[in-house]
Amino acid sequence: MSEKTELDGLKKLLKEKGIVGAGGAGFPTYAKLSDKADTVIMNCAECEPLLKLHRQVLEKYTKDILSAFDHVLAAVGAKHGIIAVKEHYLNALEALEYELPEHPGLSVFRLKPVYPSGDELLLIKEVTGRTVQPGELPVSVGVIVCNVETVYNIGRALSGEPVTDKFVTVAGEVKHPFTLRVPIGTEINEIITAAGGVTTDSPSYISGGPMMGRLINPREPVTKTTNAIIVLPSDHPVVMNKRRNPQISLRRAMSVCCQCRSCTELCSRHAAGYPVEPHMVMRVLSNGGRGDITALAGSMFCSGCGLCEAYSCPQDLSPRALIDEIKAEAKRNGVKPPKGMKTEEVKDADFKKVSVDRLTSRLALKKYDVAAPLSDGLLQTGSVRILLSQHIGAPAKAAVKTGDFVKRGDIIALSDEKELGVCIHASIDGAVSEVGDKYIVIKK
Repeated sequence: MSEKTELDGLKKLLKEKGIVGAGGAGFPTYAKLSDKADTVIMNCAECEPLLKLHRQVLEKYTKDILSAFDHVLAAVGAKHGIIAVKEHYLNALEALEYELPEHPGLSVFRLKPVYPSGDELLLIKEVTGRTVQPGELPVSVGVIVCNVETVYNIGRALSGEPVTDKFVTVAGEVKHPFTLRVPIGTEINEIITAAGGVTTDSPSYISGGPMMGRLINPREPVTKTTNAIIVLPSDHPVVMNKRRNPQISLRRAMSVCCQCRSCTELCSRHAAGYPVEPHMVMRVLSNGGRGDITALAGSMFCSGCGLCEAYSCPQDLSPRALIDEIKAEAKRNGVKPPKGMKTEEVKDADFKKVSVDRLTSRLALKKYDVAAPLSDGLLQTGSVRILLSQHIGAPAKAAVKTGDFVKRGDIIALSDEKELGVCIHASIDGAVSEVGDKYIVIKK
């Protein structure tokens, strides 16, 4: 079989089996694969405080993951397979060292424990020295990046298994923090119950990490990109920050921002040379939209890491929230990120990196930074509500009707071959009790 045929076959399989990035925005994995890449990086940075699952999955399923990684390299014809792991993930590194002799095409790159080293563009620069220019994709510099769980799911797809469940870390104000495998579509409340319930009288729930995660209703379902559920008291600083009103944040910026540049100096993308200058955005907004508006264009390349508002600003302002508003408004009006902007070399970039340990302390999360062991087995649930849109791209279209009986792994929603998207599968055995425009409900 030629490399081209093998790559096309793998891409078709991944679309059919529902493989998307198991975190972040969930970009369909088949669309990332390209024979133009000479390097594939497996991301085990997991930069957000309290998240544990990637290192745990890599440690437990090392052999399967490395075999799948080899398959990806062969399919795209890449010369280098690099596993990027934080240097303090000792158990995962030990597991890799034991298995790597059987995989001569793979190597390990040890990352410093800084935030946000899991940012795809920063990871590529750190590991390969290559810079993805603003607005370009990683493959423009010959690189593909997949996280650990995504590669694990590729391995399962190669064995005929579609994506039906998700590893999720549960942390914060719960009795028994842990990481478990959950059927996609499971209600968040069921996961919290499995963790022994909440330990605070006024809980708030965050899906994702404390920096880039979002506040959610605990009745929401698990999706293919749910990495963590963090329970915190409603008056915790992390929760209060996520509840800020953008209009009030704008007024505060107009009256308080002193243009100290701290937000820009510690901006992770700015330190890597990208044209992101939060202090300039604050200046323009404070002046009613007047001034150097190129700063607004540059802000389109903000990663949303949140360092500017959660760590850097001495006046507790919210550059990230205001930049998010700018990006959202641009999207609503069909304005795309500008082309032609370039990165610049930053000589003192290493001195601007933020320690994850220090960040955890600054966020008042140190008490929650405890072991969250990976639980064996699959959480059992009586019903699931599976969303038809769980990732970047077009939603899948229902392929079942109310009353149909389905088994775990059956296709319940199809993706058009011409659209960016993947198929969706039943995560439990049961009867389809509801088919809506946005979700399908299955009950045992």
